[in-house]
Amino acid sequence: MSRIVVQEGESFESALKRFKKMVQNDRVLSEVRRRRFYEKPSVIRKRKKATKLRKSRRQTRKSQQERF
Repeated sequence: MSRIVVQEGESFESALKRFKKMVQNDRVLSEVRRRRFYEKPSVIRKRKKATKLRKSRRQTRKSQQERF
């Protein structure tokens, strides 16, 4: 849970900006969006497999570029 302490004399806008940045860094909003609707286990497996495949391809491409 993201929480900030408002400093003495700090404006609301700057405190809100710090809070938004902290929420973004903690990936709270992306987690909320992901959990917004139920995902079947098969869909979760497909999504994870696709992510793994993308990461693998990116790693392969990166290692090939380093050789040249």
